[in-house]
Amino acid sequence: MSAHGNRQKHESRNPIQRALISRFHEQVVAMVKRAQPRRVLDVGCGEGYTLRALVEAGVKAELHGVDQNAGAVAEARSRLGDHATLRTMDARELEAREDSFDLVMMLEVLEHLESPEAMLAMLGRLSSRHVLLSVPHEPFFRGLNFMRGKHLRAWGNDPEHLQHWGRREFIDWVSTRFRVLDAPWVPPWTLVLAENIY
Repeated sequence: MSAHGNRQKHESRNPIQRALISRFHEQVVAMVKRAQPRRVLDVGCGEGYTLRALVEAGVKAELHGVDQNAGAVAEARSRLGDHATLRTMDARELEAREDSFDLVMMLEVLEHLESPEAMLAMLGRLSSRHVLLSVPHEPFFRGLNFMRGKHLRAWGNDPEHLQHWGRREFIDWVSTRFRVLDAPWVPPWTLVLAENIY
């Protein structure tokens, strides 16, 4: 997602949008606390909104974030200060360093990728224990866009989204590489906590 779009989503003044984002962050925090990680990596951390939610919720873990967008990482640094280690880089560079994390998060990124299967495998190599993943819940997400007059010519489909998963479809897809532990109901997104079984 573009930096502007991500900021717009997280800083919206629309009370419904704010409630949805708040609920999403609450569930992310709950899943992270359930996993009890010592080291967390947020792949595609953007401007650091989710990592900030973890800090504000008192999550006691070493927090790391990577993103390819230097501007987003700079904004994340200003938002997080010394609460997280942030780097502008491709996650594949981390893999080459053989860094290992108890929990690897990739939230609202997989739908933007041409080859999400390759990313799923890479996340498994980066994580020693758990992954926390989210994508838009289709076709619900698209329907909400359409109802609020967004992307009307594409019937509500975000042009940046290359992949489209229904809730059950995404859970089954994650299950091809991980053991799914929980998938709390957080419309309009599908959120999955899973355990690395390899």
